[in-house]
Formats: sequence, structure tokens, C-alpha cells
Amino acid sequence: MKKKLSLIIFISAFLLQLSCSEDLNDDPNTGRLSVQLTDAPFPYDLISEANVTIFKIDARHKGNGMEDEENNKEEGNPFVVLMEEEIDVNLINLTNGNTEMLADIDVPVGSYDLVRVYVKGVNVVLNDGSTFDLKVPSGEQTGIKVFIKPSLVVSGEISSDLLLDFDVSRSFIPKGNRKSLAGINGFNFKPVIKASNISFAGTLAGLVSTTQNEEKIGLEGAIVSVFAADTLNTSTFTDETGNYMILGLMEGPYDVMVELEGYETQTAEEVTIMAGNKIIQDFDLVPVP
Repeated sequence: MKKKLSLIIFISAFLLQLSCSEDLNDDPNTGRLSVQLTDAPFPYDLISEANVTIFKIDARHKGNGMEDEENNKEEGNPFVVLMEEEIDVNLINLTNGNTEMLADIDVPVGSYDLVRVYVKGVNVVLNDGSTFDLKVPSGEQTGIKVFIKPSLVVSGEISSDLLLDFDVSRSFIPKGNRKSLAGINGFNFKPVIKASNISFAGTLAGLVSTTQNEEKIGLEGAIVSVFAADTLNTSTFTDETGNYMILGLMEGPYDVMVELEGYETQTAEEVTIMAGNKIIQDFDLVPVP
């Protein structure tokens, strides 16, 4: 199958990591919150840029109480502004572990269950230079709503991090014949963003190679797809060395499938992801007879 591009958007994309910090605010009522950007892969090799301007991010503060049905309602819950400046991002550059830092700020302690991402200036540039400006359905006025499950808890003792993975493959929908540059006549923009609480997430990485004359050769452009309970969770593609990396996977078992034209598809079943850990899963592909 065709080589697919992976786009780690922020939007693919935001990363709020949970890590120790020596520069925390002395105020016990506030804690540190950082936001970075990543994306999920785009399944076409005809795109040179997928651009978006993020101009504001805010998060819903639920206070210090336990989660309940009332707290899950948006009405009455204050939003804290995390970032309010224009940041231009080419989502294609955010892949295989690359992220874009969007915010690093002190916020009130407590739990946060929703972020809103405000975007504008969305466009796609094909390899032949053709540019398509896309309409933003609601992201510019009301923000793209992204729920955080489980909720992100900010305390005054550690820094909290969240990864927002903008799934470009489902967010940028080509119109026309997507198999050729001349056939594409536009795109629809339907943003899909997944939020991962890094406190409860891990990383999957590895090498996809083939064996030639008893030597392992890295394979570029292989599609690495991660499934949870037979449902596609996310995917990426290998770089020029054959390596891949997927951030923000929740704890638990996954099936990992690798596909590349000219090679037999290979699947590793029940690869267990653990919070705060990088799990290595390599693949050695066999050429199709």
C-alpha cells in the first residue's frame, strides 16, 4: 500500500506532561501546566504542508472536588486561559515524537476535564504547490472541544502535562480523486483531536526492518497502526531509518500492525503499554514472494 504521511497536529495535537519541576510556583493554590502539540498520521503522500494557526487555548477547571455528573456539565464551570497568542504550525513536521510547546503556565490547582482549542488560517499545500484554504466549522468562534479522560489533576507540587493529538487523517478530508494531485479539488476540515493525560500514558517505539544478507535494513514509510479491542487507536509511519514513535497511549494491551507495499503484513498482539514507560516493539518484515 502507499506510503502514508504521519502528522503529529498539535493539534494530530497538545502535550501537557506530568514531570517534576524545580521552578514551581510557591503559591500552594496554583500548579504548573504545560501544553505541547503533536499529530496522528495522514494517509496520503501528496501533501507537503497542513497548516493551522492556534490563537487561544483554555481549560475547564472543575475545582478540587470529586468528579460527578453535575461537574461533568460545562455550564457553571470556569475556563482558565492557558495561551492567547498566534502560533503557526505545519502539522506534517510533528511526527514520531516531535511536539510543539504551546503553553507552560501556572494555573489553579484542581482537576481539568476539557480543553478548547481555537484555530484559524487552516490550509493544505500539495506537492505541486496547489493551496486549499479550509473553512473552520466552529474552532475560531467557540473552540474545538477536547475531553480529557481521566481528568488531569494539577497540584502545587508537580507539573502536569497533557498530549493533544490532532488526527490529520480524519480531520482533513480530500475531495475528488485522492490518488493523484490533479484529481484533488479541495478538502473538508472536520477536526478530530484526542487528549491523553501523560500521567496515565506511555510511549510505543521501535524499528521496522527487513533482513538482507543477514543484515537488518531499516524500512522507511511503513505504516504502524495501533488497535485497542479491534478499534484503530492511532497510527504513524517509519522515518528514513525505519524507526517510529507513538506518544500518549493509555495503559493496557494493544495489537500493533505494520504494513508496507512489497512486504507481508505483520502484527504483534497484546503489546502492553505502561504509564510513564517507553515500550520497544521491533518488526522484521518479509518480502512478498
